[in-house]
Amino acid sequence: MNLLKRYFQDFIDLIYPKLCLSCLEATPAPDHILCVSCQYELVPTTTHLEQDNEVVEKFWGRIPIAAGAAMYTFTKAGKVQRLIHQLKYKGKQEVGLHLGRTYGRLLMASPLFRRVQVIVPVPLHQKKLKLRGYNQSDSFAEGLSETTQIPWKRNGLKRVIHSKSQTQKTREERFKNVEEVFQVEDVESLKGKHILLVDDVLTTGATLEVCASKLLELPNTKVSIAVIAIAKN
Repeated sequence: MNLLKRYFQDFIDLIYPKLCLSCLEATPAPDHILCVSCQYELVPTTTHLEQDNEVVEKFWGRIPIAAGAAMYTFTKAGKVQRLIHQLKYKGKQEVGLHLGRTYGRLLMASPLFRRVQVIVPVPLHQKKLKLRGYNQSDSFAEGLSETTQIPWKRNGLKRVIHSKSQTQKTREERFKNVEEVFQVEDVESLKGKHILLVDDVLTTGATLEVCASKLLELPNTKVSIAVIAIAKN
């Protein structure tokens, strides 16, 4: 049955060849989401190797994070933006899984992240989750978990209020918009742990700040942050 399914998929791919999920033009290698050209251009940052970097700086004077890292730099109309658009709005959960698996290997090569004990994604509200069908941060967290062998808690945090869109808001407005939005769901499995909080894009950091603050209320808990991309100022 599995062989028949594979033959059918090969036939479909022959008629409707898969395209690179970044440029949407070239054909990627088998079992890959990017073409060779995009793989060459999309080079991960070195933030996972740096104690002080642009991710950590976002939270200086706001919350004490143990470490922070961003896989890519996000620029408008760039390849990373198109890739994340496929993940968030086109149902391409494989983007999050693939990026998580790839970045997990890099994080485990860094002494800053080797002591992480559990991965927690930034949650969506149930209304948005039902509308979209999945949480893009879950996909990234799952991919990270596969290669790091660190468990991830889909419901470690819960979004209890459906806040308005953050897209056009300043950092202060974003913080007020999410201040009472999140709560810790699984206290016993998270307290006293080094938690890796993950999301798709870091812009002002307001959402991540509130989520991290909630987690840091747990006794003897540390929080590090990893995102697919950090927005360029």
